[in-house]
Amino acid sequence: MSPAQSHAHALPLSQQCCTHQSGPALSADEEQILLSQLQGWHVDAGKLSKTFTMADFHGTMAFVNAVAWIAHAQDHHPDLAVSYKHCTIEWSTHSVNGLSINDFICAARVDGLSA
Repeated sequence: MSPAQSHAHALPLSQQCCTHQSGPALSADEEQILLSQLQGWHVDAGKLSKTFTMADFHGTMAFVNAVAWIAHAQDHHPDLAVSYKHCTIEWSTHSVNGLSINDFICAARVDGLSA
């Protein structure tokens, strides 16, 4: 069983915690297994991304601050592109030069903000 398959049968991604990652990035098959547990996220060029749309600037900034809190708590930090009503988040893991379980954990936690 691959690491992604093991994680798929463990706690939901949003209830898992990030850990230090080393070694190879997830395979395309592992990425797809984990991606199937998320809504609206895309994998491209070694990054996991999604664009969120808010009602106004204040909502966008509140969302960005909540994402920052998740990133700080998990010690895993995304790239953010922020505009008036939109925030695009890109997760990747530099230590594996691609995607790791941490990216999917944080994406699931961000999705929990709007649940």
